[in-house]
Amino acid sequence: MKKIFVAGVAASLMLVAASASAISVNGEVGEHYTHLGAGFGTTTPGLALSGDWTHNDDDGDVAGLGLGYNIPLGPFMATVGGKGLYTDPKDGDTGYAAAVGGGLQLPIGGMFALYGDYYYSPDSLSSGIGNYKEGNAGVRLTAIPLVTVSVGYRYMALDGKDGNRDNIIADGAYVGGAINF
Repeated sequence: MKKIFVAGVAASLMLVAASASAISVNGEVGEHYTHLGAGFGTTTPGLALSGDWTHNDDDGDVAGLGLGYNIPLGPFMATVGGKGLYTDPKDGDTGYAAAVGGGLQLPIGGMFALYGDYYYSPDSLSSGIGNYKEGNAGVRLTAIPLVTVSVGYRYMALDGKDGNRDNIIADGAYVGGAINF
């Protein structure tokens, strides 16, 4: 019953966020990890919905569904929100986490933007892991409105619990791209 409720809430949020004007599909490749994502309204003011999956052959997987609110603050776009995460570390128990955080975007000129975000889930909001940390920062080039290229640094860590080791899902530079509709 709980899974049906969660799926219903997620579907409802997708429909609400689909009214946002920007939809994007993105991918990033780092030295030891791959990150794929999709977003609705992530670059425009108002409600934003995102989904992502990150994989590391040595340390496991993290998949998440995020809901945020974008607030224009002068030249910045600030985001506050949270993520529901499914964690599957290589050394540890499969579990779930509820992370809170946010980010900033700063357009520079007409084609570039600086961005960064951070999300955290303490042990009390996590199962199977001690806590969850995620940070991401970089620069984005949008030469044409449909295509975006990005270069940045991503860090994602699952702290071990019950004697299990820590798992670093992502820790390094990446190159990525997005298609925007």
